[in-house]
Amino acid sequence: MKEWIKTHLTMPLKEIFKTLSAKLRGHYQYYGVTDNTEAIKSFYTQTEWLLYKWLNRRSQKKSYSKTAFFEGLLNTFKLPEPKIYVSLFYRQDLI
Repeated sequence: MKEWIKTHLTMPLKEIFKTLSAKLRGHYQYYGVTDNTEAIKSFYTQTEWLLYKWLNRRSQKKSYSKTAFFEGLLNTFKLPEPKIYVSLFYRQDLI
């Protein structure tokens, strides 16, 4: 994720968040199994902090404060929350 954010900094914000949302959704669908909850939550948190770090490097002065980024920008452009897609303990096809 770090490399992708780093190489696509020149994209408009709307496009960055649109693509990032799709990447996160795909990550959750692939890794979102019952015992992996903490790992995908950690991935989500790390992605937010990487985005904050690299968006602040788009210009010479700091673009966003922590509150402006986490309470403002992330509320404007919503990122999908981590979600479990597959339960390893409950199978519907056995019923």
